[in-house]
Amino acid sequence: MPPAFSAEERARITGLLVANGRRLFTTQGLRKTSLEDLVAGTGIAKSTFYVFFDSKEALYLELMLAQMAEVKHRVIDQALLGGPDARAGLRRFLHATIEELTTNPLYGRLMTHPEEMEAVTRRLDPDRVASAPENPVTALAAFLARHGEDFVDADPAVITGVLQTVLLAPMHRDRLADPDLYPKILDLLIDIVATGLTERSPRPRPS
Repeated sequence: MPPAFSAEERARITGLLVANGRRLFTTQGLRKTSLEDLVAGTGIAKSTFYVFFDSKEALYLELMLAQMAEVKHRVIDQALLGGPDARAGLRRFLHATIEELTTNPLYGRLMTHPEEMEAVTRRLDPDRVASAPENPVTALAAFLARHGEDFVDADPAVITGVLQTVLLAPMHRDRLADPDLYPKILDLLIDIVATGLTERSPRPRPS
């Protein structure tokens, strides 16, 4: 019989498990993180972990979804939708997303280790991630569909792929001939891509 917890105890332990998961999944990944690692310092046994989450993948998914909501607010709501037109929005989106990748450890992990996200969604519910309204990828696709007239005549999936290619730049900055030039290279790359993808004259979006 699993132990009973008060609402206060459940909230406290859940918070500890989430904090442990965020730290461990970020530093050592899903596969190398054990239940013993996750319950350390929480005061519960490994078997009791299942009172709070169905599996470590379920905990990982909750962290992913929480990150999606936070990241979407910054890179979509504030950045992509914060520019006066599609071109300015793309510039802001690329800069904001790269900032997330370099300062947000878990989000950076999800970008550099997509196999972990795939492992989680395969075991759980792929549609829960793909159809999540707070998923930045879903929000970006919706933006491209709504403002297709502002972009070059290309498959939206190709445009998304171009943007994703720019987002890989931070992973390869040390391979540049002169890494000290990385900030200027990145600024110019983003400007060229945003301008090239919106070759039609930018026009203000209706409010």
